[in-house]
Amino acid sequence: MKRAMMRHISVPLAILIGALLSIFLASCSFPGVYSSSEQLPAAKPLPVAAPLPPVRLPQDEAAHKDLTEWWYYTGHLETTDATGNVHQYGFEFVIFQGLRSDIPPTYASHFAISDISRGAFYYDQRRQLEPDAVLPNGTSTQGFNVGIDDWHMQGLNGHDHLQASMTNYAIDLNLQARKPVVLHNGTGLITYGLGGFSYYYSRTNMAVSGTMQDHGQTVHVSGEAWMDHQWGNFLAQGEGGWDWYSIQLKNQSEMMIYFIRDSSGKTISTYIEYVDPSGKETLLPASALQVTVLNSWTSPTTGIRYPSGWRLAINDPHLRTTLTITPQLKNQELVAYQSTGNVYWEGAASVQARGPGANVDGQGYVELTGYTRPAS
Repeated sequence: MKRAMMRHISVPLAILIGALLSIFLASCSFPGVYSSSEQLPAAKPLPVAAPLPPVRLPQDEAAHKDLTEWWYYTGHLETTDATGNVHQYGFEFVIFQGLRSDIPPTYASHFAISDISRGAFYYDQRRQLEPDAVLPNGTSTQGFNVGIDDWHMQGLNGHDHLQASMTNYAIDLNLQARKPVVLHNGTGLITYGLGGFSYYYSRTNMAVSGTMQDHGQTVHVSGEAWMDHQWGNFLAQGEGGWDWYSIQLKNQSEMMIYFIRDSSGKTISTYIEYVDPSGKETLLPASALQVTVLNSWTSPTTGIRYPSGWRLAINDPHLRTTLTITPQLKNQELVAYQSTGNVYWEGAASVQARGPGANVDGQGYVELTGYTRPAS
């Protein structure tokens, strides 16, 4: 698609964009779309053909004419200075696209750096209304090319490029997929009943190389990233939230785990997918997972209390392991009221996997939504 560029907009239009994004993107209760108390405007899921067409790549890498879509990257980077000291970072970079009625496509973006070695977390956010966006809707073979001003991402067949900047930090990264794409749920299609449907695929193991600007200094970085692309005609179905984990182990296996909660905090859906070193995918039953929260952290900015550290015990004939997940920084909270109208925690984590004859370390990212400030 044509990369959308940020325009200088008047205050009334900026307010409109903020309102649109907060209702478009903030109220959907599915992993990757942020939850708030706001409701979507009057809209109905578009008629769905039966059966829905399968995912086609590279055609489906580019933008679609569906209600909701995003391209989402998280990853871990490091650089070594002249004295041999290693500096570690985590990063998050996402662009959301929302479509409603006759309103032009609306975009929001978040860019975050977890400076592990400094013990600090930084983020920025942007939004725009783009009347000139071109949406190929599954007909292009040129991949995706989306952006807001000088933030942009593009990719084709697992060869991706990311560029974003904020005060003190900027990234210019090239990514290369090491494994075939993972179509979640086996087909890349997840149904939400009355809520609609979503296509969802990931590149779970991407090599990263490039440069980072760190407080005015250019450093060469390398590492590993995870990419999600999700789109579909799905709408919110009440309040709630989720905990989402992407796990990348040093034995070249990966896992995606999430569980969705209703407004009372009860878990109503659990998803466990294991990708072995060869790229073979296995879906595990929800009964295989036992979760123990190890600690908590209360945000000094919002007063929200988040879980902080987890033990995920998986007991299945295909996989028996216990994952201990530890945030690399306690504070990795994004207050995104100016773009998507919500608050969430998303951050880099270290992982220890312990099992019968298979002890291996790794890294991951964790996303926490739907947590609210305790009543006073």
